[in-house]
Formats: sequence, C-alpha cells, structure tokens
Amino acid sequence: MNPEAQQDVSVSQRIRMMFYMMKPNETSFQILEEVPDYVKQATPFFISLMLLELVISWILKGKPPGRLDDALTSISAGVFSRLPSLFSRSIELTTYIYVWENYRLINLPWDSPWTWYLTFLGVDFGYYWFHRMAHECCLLIEFYSTDKVLSLNCPGREIKEVNIMWAGHQTHHSSEDYNLSTALRQSVLQIYTSWMFYSPLALFIPPSVYAVHLQFNLLYQFWIHTEVINNLGPLELIINTPSHHRVHHGRNRYCIDKNYAGVLIIWDRIFGTFEAENEKVVYGLTHPINTFEPFQVQFHHLVYIWTTFWATPGFFNKFSVIFKGPGWGPGKPRLGLSEEIPEVTGKEVPFSSSVSHLLKIYAVVQFALMLAFYEETFADKAALSQATLLLRVCFIILTLTSIGFLLDQRPKAAVLETFRCLVFLMLYRIGHLKPLIPSLSFAFEIFFSICIAFWGVRSMKQLASSPLK
Repeated sequence: MNPEAQQDVSVSQRIRMMFYMMKPNETSFQILEEVPDYVKQATPFFISLMLLELVISWILKGKPPGRLDDALTSISAGVFSRLPSLFSRSIELTTYIYVWENYRLINLPWDSPWTWYLTFLGVDFGYYWFHRMAHECCLLIEFYSTDKVLSLNCPGREIKEVNIMWAGHQTHHSSEDYNLSTALRQSVLQIYTSWMFYSPLALFIPPSVYAVHLQFNLLYQFWIHTEVINNLGPLELIINTPSHHRVHHGRNRYCIDKNYAGVLIIWDRIFGTFEAENEKVVYGLTHPINTFEPFQVQFHHLVYIWTTFWATPGFFNKFSVIFKGPGWGPGKPRLGLSEEIPEVTGKEVPFSSSVSHLLKIYAVVQFALMLAFYEETFADKAALSQATLLLRVCFIILTLTSIGFLLDQRPKAAVLETFRCLVFLMLYRIGHLKPLIPSLSFAFEIFFSICIAFWGVRSMKQLASSPLK
C-alpha cells in the first residue's frame, strides 16, 4: 500500500474508521496501491483506547480491566501475527487478486456507493462464515424427495468443529481476560484459512474496494472487546456489541459456539447462532493453556493435533483427528462428549505470573523498546534490506519469547535473556538496529551491558545449581 496515500487520512477519519463510520466517497480508490494501511494508521488509537479503558475501569470498578502479563501476551500475539506482512502481501489479498484477474465475471464500478455497501455486506457475511467454520462446520445436507430442494440447515442440527481451523483461531480465545488488548491477540495462522471465504467476492468486486472493507471489518472488532460498555439499547438488535462478543469469548456452556458476527449481529439471528448475555461470563478456552510464551500461545493446538494424529490408530481415525472436533476420539461423536466440557463455577482464577513487580516492570520496559523497533521497521521497510528485515524480525521474535519465558519463570529464562541482550548489542553495533534517540545511543549500550551482566550472573548461578546428569 502506498505510504503517500496514508498521509491523506485525517485525524477525524482515523477515529471514525475504528467504528466503521467512514463514507464511500472518502474510502473509494481506483487501484489497490492507493488504499491506505488503515490498520497501521489506527495503532495510536489502539493505545489511546486501551489507556482510556484502563482509566474508566479503575473509576467504575476500582481495578484495572485485566492483568499486565495477559495484556503483554495479547499484544505479543498481535505483533507476531503481523510480522509475515513485512516480507510479502497477505494471502487474503494475493488470492483475491488472482481470482479477480483470472476469473471475474463482471467488473462493478469501484467508485459507486452501491459497490461500497455491497462489499461491506459481502465481507461481513464472509467473515461470519469463516468465523463459524473456525469453530464449527455444518455438514448436514438434506434432500427433500418431493421437490428436490437442497437445504443446508445448521441450527439445532448435527454440527462439528474443524480441528485444523480451530488451531488457527484458538489463539484469540486463549486470554482469560476480556479487554481491548484481547482484540490484538491474533493468530499468525488464521489468514491461511480465512481467504477462501472472501474469494467469491473477487468474481465481481474490485480488489481496492475489498481491501478497504477487509481492514474496516477488522478495526470495528477492536472496540467490542471490553467490559466497560454494558448495553447499547436498540443497536443490540442490529450490530455486534461488547455484550454480544463477551458471550462469544465465554467458556460457559451457554456461550460456546455463539455470536460469530463481525459487524452485523443479524447473521447470528438469521442462522440461529445468537445468544444474549444472561449470566456472568468466564473467559478463555475450556482447557486453559496456562502460559505466556508466544509460541505456545500460537501453536499449542497444532502440537496437540500432531501428537494425537500419530497416537491415534487407523487411517480414517487419523483423518478425523484433523477434520473433526477437538474433543473427538474413536468411538465418540463428532464433537466429542458434551459432559467432557468442564462446568464453569464462577470461582475460576485466571492464570497469572508469580514474578516480582520489579521483573514485570523490566518486562514492560523491554517490551516497549521492542515495540518501538517494531513500529520503526514497518515504517522503514521499503528502505531496509531483506537481511536487515530478517534480523529485526528474529530479534522481535526472540524478545517476545524471552519475555514469555521470564513471565512463565522457565528454568532457562535467564540464559535466554542474556543471549537476547547480547544479540541486541551486536545488531545495534553493526547498524541493523538504529538508535531510537541518537543522543541516547551510549545510554542504550550501557543499559543493555548492565542487563547482560545481571542476567549473565543469574544464568551462571542457575547452571551451577542445576544437578549434573
């Protein structure tokens, strides 16, 4: 996307785009290269709204809306999910352009308000079905012999989750808090399955129009991840709201596989997946992962599928491990047994790190420095060499992993943090990481040298106390 086009987005537009309140004449572009990177433009508002939520929650409830360790993990997942876009255009756009250039049936005008509104509905409808498929897959097909009508009817019928698609979406549901940072907890794998639900739009809608709504649909879903907004009155009938989405994130039995909407809740009402919020929601996965380490947050369910696949006897059973529900096993129904879903008591205690407040402050400082390099990398990616990009991405991933190790109190956390600080100084010295503030370059080196000394001593003590095998 064109950086110059991004400069045309005013402050008013940046605020309104967070709530899908942009007008067709403001956001219609003839070619894809003219479409601004609205998600990048929204970054300051993500931070501002999270701070505002913190203040409001403290005033209303006397406590913050979540835990620091969980928020860092959510933002880490968001960072992780965007790193592949440094090297190539997203598969959602790549596949869409391919279908458009080779198979389009008609070419709707890019500057027509009707095209704009049709794309809004099409993208939101596609998101509903992708989101639903990531949780469940309706496979009931009925043929009525009297009139030969084909009916695909899911509500109240036999439904099954698709395990491999859930592996790409479970990251977003792994937080046991529910606040604006949870919205950023995105999967790096999800886009590799979501594209197929949008591709039919490429038969008639130009890529530039699609690219706008793909971003707006994502941005809209940021603000609904909060507990500080209770009920929006008549709007609850039409649009997806914080109340509706809280249900979707719940692990209470009444919440499971409900409210898949992106922007319009009418899809859930039409297709029978709507559920109103009627009791306290307990958030997270039915079986919490109890970790803040980013690779486990992203890929733990893939590892589960892999180990279960090889441990399950029989070819067709192995196939079922991938494409049936996570609770399935030989001799069980497609979804597994509902009684195996743990009952929610309301007394669940979210998993928290037991590290000291001082170590949490240290983690926040290192995380903030990493975010600054992350933002700078996206801002300068056109001018950076592939080698520099790769080294920066490796450093960002190393930082996220090390912070996760520290919060989890892993045995090798001190060794990994020592290595990470050494890598930072090396990349800093040879120019792959530029000084954030040139005048403080020497102070940066001193700070990381102290970190190396501190964690190095901790590492040696840990290694010395470890029993020899």
